[in-house]
Amino acid sequence: MRAGLNRDGGRRLDTLDFREAAVIGTAQSSALIPGISRDGVVMTAGLVRGLDNADAARYGFLLATPPILGAGIYKLHDLTGPNGPGVRGAAVIAAVAAAVTAVITLRFLTRYFKHRNLIPFGLYCIGFGAFMTVFISVSGAP
Repeated sequence: MRAGLNRDGGRRLDTLDFREAAVIGTAQSSALIPGISRDGVVMTAGLVRGLDNADAARYGFLLATPPILGAGIYKLHDLTGPNGPGVRGAAVIAAVAAAVTAVITLRFLTRYFKHRNLIPFGLYCIGFGAFMTVFISVSGAP
């Protein structure tokens, strides 16, 4: 077996060089286009670079952490400033609930992608994108 390959032939995440990691990280900027899944783009770019499903998903989850942390820090002033009274308690409860849900979901998806592929996620993205295209066309929404 070649160095860096898993038993199923996919590369391990630790075999990416900095240039490949930067390309995958830059690819996530296409998610600024409405309807494009940031995780989907990162996972697809990882698969194109030869990562296996589990490591492509893991990299997508790892790349999500800095933007989420940055957004939280950016909005922290809203809670500590004049907009905070009356919502701080609810915000703390929501943050704890989101953190618990994220950990449970991450554990499930990490185990799921070790033995399965991203085809169901891809089909979901295509189907939902097609539905939204038709819905927006029919409803006349901007």
